[in-house]
Amino acid sequence: MQIIDKYFPDLSTKQREQFLSLEKLYNSWNNKINLVSRKSINRFYTIHVLHSLAISKVVSFEDNAFVLDVGTGGGFPGIPLAILFPKTKFLLLDSISKKIKVVDNIISSIKIKNIKTKVERVENFNQKFDFIISRAVTNMSNFINITNNNLKKDKKHQGIFYLKGGELDDELKNIKNITYNIDEFFEEDFFKTKKIIYISSKDL
Repeated sequence: MQIIDKYFPDLSTKQREQFLSLEKLYNSWNNKINLVSRKSINRFYTIHVLHSLAISKVVSFEDNAFVLDVGTGGGFPGIPLAILFPKTKFLLLDSISKKIKVVDNIISSIKIKNIKTKVERVENFNQKFDFIISRAVTNMSNFINITNNNLKKDKKHQGIFYLKGGELDDELKNIKNITYNIDEFFEEDFFKTKKIIYISSKDL
Protein backbone atom coordinates (compact mmCIF):
# COMPACT_ATOMS: atom_id res chain seq x y z
CA MET A 1 0.00 0.00 0.00
CA GLN A 2 2.97 2.32 0.52
CA ILE A 3 3.54 2.43 -3.21
CA ILE A 4 -0.02 3.70 -3.77
CA ASP A 5 0.52 6.42 -1.16
CA LYS A 6 3.76 7.32 -2.91
CA TYR A 7 2.09 8.17 -6.22
CA PHE A 8 -1.41 9.05 -5.01
CA PRO A 9 -0.92 11.01 -1.77
CA ASP A 10 -4.23 12.87 -2.02
CA LEU A 11 -6.63 9.94 -1.68
CA SER A 12 -9.63 10.40 0.56
CA THR A 13 -9.87 8.32 3.73
CA LYS A 14 -12.49 6.13 2.10
CA GLN A 15 -10.40 5.55 -1.02
CA ARG A 16 -7.37 4.67 1.03
CA GLU A 17 -9.35 2.21 3.13
CA GLN A 18 -10.72 0.59 -0.02
CA PHE A 19 -7.27 0.19 -1.55
CA LEU A 20 -5.92 -1.10 1.75
CA SER A 21 -8.61 -3.80 1.89
CA LEU A 22 -7.83 -5.18 -1.56
CA GLU A 23 -4.70 -7.17 -0.77
CA LYS A 24 -6.29 -9.26 1.97
CA LEU A 25 -9.34 -9.98 -0.19
CA TYR A 26 -7.27 -11.00 -3.20
CA ASN A 27 -4.95 -13.16 -1.12
CA SER A 28 -7.95 -14.97 0.31
CA TRP A 29 -9.70 -15.49 -3.01
CA ASN A 30 -6.53 -16.38 -4.88
CA ASN A 31 -6.17 -19.46 -2.71
CA LYS A 32 -9.54 -20.66 -4.06
CA ILE A 33 -9.52 -19.45 -7.66
CA ASN A 34 -6.64 -18.22 -9.77
CA LEU A 35 -7.66 -14.56 -10.08
CA VAL A 36 -4.14 -13.26 -10.60
CA SER A 37 -0.80 -14.95 -11.15
CA ARG A 38 0.39 -16.59 -7.96
CA LYS A 39 3.89 -15.31 -8.70
CA SER A 40 2.59 -11.74 -8.74
CA ILE A 41 0.49 -11.75 -5.58
CA ASN A 42 3.51 -10.83 -3.42
CA ARG A 43 3.81 -7.59 -5.40
CA PHE A 44 0.09 -7.08 -5.60
CA TYR A 45 0.01 -3.29 -5.28
CA THR A 46 2.73 -2.73 -7.88
CA ILE A 47 1.79 -5.33 -10.48
CA HIS A 48 -1.98 -5.08 -10.30
CA VAL A 49 -3.18 -1.92 -8.54
CA LEU A 50 -0.57 0.62 -9.56
CA HIS A 51 -0.36 -0.80 -13.08
CA SER A 52 -4.13 -0.29 -13.41
CA LEU A 53 -3.90 3.24 -12.03
CA ALA A 54 -1.32 4.19 -14.67
CA ILE A 55 -4.26 4.97 -16.95
CA SER A 56 -5.17 7.85 -14.64
CA LYS A 57 -1.85 9.50 -15.51
CA VAL A 58 -3.03 10.05 -19.09
CA VAL A 59 -6.78 10.54 -18.66
CA SER A 60 -9.02 11.89 -15.93
CA PHE A 61 -12.41 10.27 -16.40
CA GLU A 62 -15.25 12.76 -16.12
CA ASP A 63 -18.12 12.38 -13.69
CA ASN A 64 -20.81 10.12 -15.18
CA ALA A 65 -18.59 8.96 -18.04
CA PHE A 66 -19.29 5.30 -18.84
CA VAL A 67 -16.24 2.99 -18.97
CA LEU A 68 -16.15 -0.64 -20.12
CA ASP A 69 -13.41 -2.95 -18.79
CA VAL A 70 -13.10 -5.78 -21.31
CA GLY A 71 -11.79 -9.13 -20.07
CA THR A 72 -11.54 -7.81 -16.54
CA GLY A 73 -10.52 -11.20 -15.08
CA GLY A 74 -9.87 -10.48 -11.42
CA GLY A 75 -11.11 -6.90 -11.75
CA PHE A 76 -8.18 -5.10 -13.35
CA PRO A 77 -7.86 -2.35 -14.37
CA GLY A 78 -11.50 -1.62 -13.50
CA ILE A 79 -11.59 -1.92 -9.71
CA PRO A 80 -8.62 0.37 -8.92
CA LEU A 81 -9.83 2.97 -11.42
CA ALA A 82 -13.37 2.85 -10.04
CA ILE A 83 -11.99 3.56 -6.56
CA LEU A 84 -9.96 6.47 -7.92
CA PHE A 85 -12.87 7.89 -9.95
CA PRO A 86 -15.92 7.30 -7.71
CA LYS A 87 -18.23 9.45 -9.86
CA THR A 88 -17.41 7.60 -13.08
CA LYS A 89 -19.53 4.56 -14.01
CA PHE A 90 -17.74 1.29 -14.77
CA LEU A 91 -18.95 -1.98 -16.24
CA LEU A 92 -16.59 -4.94 -15.79
CA LEU A 93 -17.08 -7.58 -18.46
CA ASP A 94 -15.70 -11.12 -18.58
CA SER A 95 -16.84 -14.39 -20.10
CA ILE A 96 -15.79 -16.46 -17.06
CA SER A 97 -18.64 -16.41 -14.57
CA LYS A 98 -16.67 -17.67 -11.57
CA LYS A 99 -14.28 -14.72 -11.86
CA ILE A 100 -17.15 -12.24 -12.07
CA LYS A 101 -18.70 -13.81 -8.95
CA VAL A 102 -15.49 -13.13 -7.05
CA VAL A 103 -15.26 -9.60 -8.46
CA ASP A 104 -18.85 -9.03 -7.28
CA ASN A 105 -17.87 -10.21 -3.80
CA ILE A 106 -14.85 -7.87 -3.68
CA ILE A 107 -16.91 -4.91 -4.92
CA SER A 108 -19.54 -5.61 -2.27
CA SER A 109 -16.99 -6.16 0.50
CA ILE A 110 -15.39 -2.74 0.08
CA LYS A 111 -18.61 -0.97 -0.93
CA ILE A 112 -17.71 0.26 -4.41
CA LYS A 113 -20.93 1.81 -5.67
CA ASN A 114 -19.95 2.80 -9.21
CA ILE A 115 -19.27 -0.67 -10.68
CA LYS A 116 -21.57 -3.12 -12.38
CA THR A 117 -20.49 -6.47 -13.81
CA LYS A 118 -21.62 -8.74 -16.61
CA VAL A 119 -20.74 -12.24 -17.75
CA GLU A 120 -20.48 -12.04 -21.53
CA ARG A 121 -18.07 -12.13 -24.43
CA VAL A 122 -17.56 -8.63 -25.75
CA GLU A 123 -18.29 -9.84 -29.31
CA ASN A 124 -21.86 -10.55 -28.17
CA PHE A 125 -22.30 -7.34 -26.18
CA ASN A 126 -23.87 -4.30 -27.84
CA GLN A 127 -23.89 -1.52 -25.25
CA LYS A 128 -22.05 1.76 -26.01
CA PHE A 129 -19.43 3.39 -23.76
CA ASP A 130 -17.37 6.57 -23.64
CA PHE A 131 -14.17 4.65 -22.95
CA ILE A 132 -12.93 1.09 -23.16
CA ILE A 133 -10.10 -0.11 -20.92
CA SER A 134 -8.30 -3.43 -20.80
CA ARG A 135 -5.10 -5.17 -19.84
CA ALA A 136 -3.41 -7.27 -22.55
CA VAL A 137 -6.40 -9.36 -23.56
CA THR A 138 -5.29 -9.92 -27.17
CA ASN A 139 -3.33 -8.18 -29.92
CA MET A 140 -4.35 -4.61 -30.65
CA SER A 141 -5.93 -5.08 -34.06
CA ASN A 142 -8.10 -7.93 -32.81
CA PHE A 143 -9.06 -5.93 -29.72
CA ILE A 144 -10.22 -3.06 -31.92
CA ASN A 145 -12.24 -5.45 -34.08
CA ILE A 146 -14.08 -7.02 -31.15
CA THR A 147 -14.76 -3.77 -29.27
CA ASN A 148 -15.33 -1.20 -32.00
CA ASN A 149 -19.12 -1.51 -31.81
CA ASN A 150 -19.06 -0.75 -28.08
CA LEU A 151 -17.44 2.67 -28.36
CA LYS A 152 -19.37 5.94 -28.60
CA LYS A 153 -18.03 8.31 -31.21
CA ASP A 154 -19.94 11.52 -30.52
CA LYS A 155 -17.34 13.44 -28.50
CA LYS A 156 -13.73 14.43 -29.02
CA HIS A 157 -12.32 12.68 -25.96
CA GLN A 158 -13.46 9.10 -26.24
CA GLY A 159 -11.49 5.98 -27.01
CA ILE A 160 -9.53 2.94 -25.89
CA PHE A 161 -6.88 2.83 -23.16
CA TYR A 162 -5.02 -0.47 -23.37
CA LEU A 163 -2.31 -1.68 -20.99
CA LYS A 164 0.36 -3.82 -22.62
CA GLY A 165 4.07 -4.54 -22.36
CA GLY A 166 6.93 -5.43 -24.63
CA GLU A 167 7.87 -4.43 -28.16
CA LEU A 168 4.74 -3.20 -29.92
CA ASP A 169 6.00 -1.48 -33.09
CA ASP A 170 4.88 -4.24 -35.47
CA GLU A 171 1.56 -4.68 -33.71
CA LEU A 172 0.77 -0.97 -33.91
CA LYS A 173 2.30 -0.03 -37.27
CA ASN A 174 -1.04 0.30 -39.07
CA ILE A 175 -2.99 1.67 -36.10
CA LYS A 176 -3.15 5.38 -35.35
CA ASN A 177 -2.40 5.69 -31.65
CA ILE A 178 -0.57 7.49 -28.89
CA THR A 179 1.73 5.27 -26.82
CA TYR A 180 2.75 6.28 -23.32
CA ASN A 181 5.66 4.65 -21.47
CA ILE A 182 4.54 3.94 -17.93
CA ASP A 183 8.08 4.29 -16.60
CA GLU A 184 7.67 8.02 -17.24
CA PHE A 185 5.14 8.01 -14.39
CA PHE A 186 6.38 5.24 -12.07
CA GLU A 187 10.05 4.50 -11.38
CA GLU A 188 9.82 0.83 -10.38
CA ASP A 189 11.63 -1.65 -12.66
CA PHE A 190 8.41 -3.52 -13.36
CA PHE A 191 7.19 -0.63 -15.52
CA LYS A 192 10.24 -0.34 -17.81
CA THR A 193 8.57 -2.21 -20.66
CA LYS A 194 4.95 -1.39 -19.81
CA LYS A 195 2.88 0.93 -21.97
CA ILE A 196 -0.53 2.56 -22.29
CA ILE A 197 -1.89 2.56 -25.82
CA TYR A 198 -4.52 5.23 -26.49
CA ILE A 199 -6.66 5.03 -29.61
CA SER A 200 -9.13 7.84 -30.16
CA SER A 201 -12.64 6.85 -31.22
CA LYS A 202 -12.25 9.35 -34.07
CA ASP A 203 -9.50 7.17 -35.56
CA LEU A 204 -11.56 3.97 -35.61
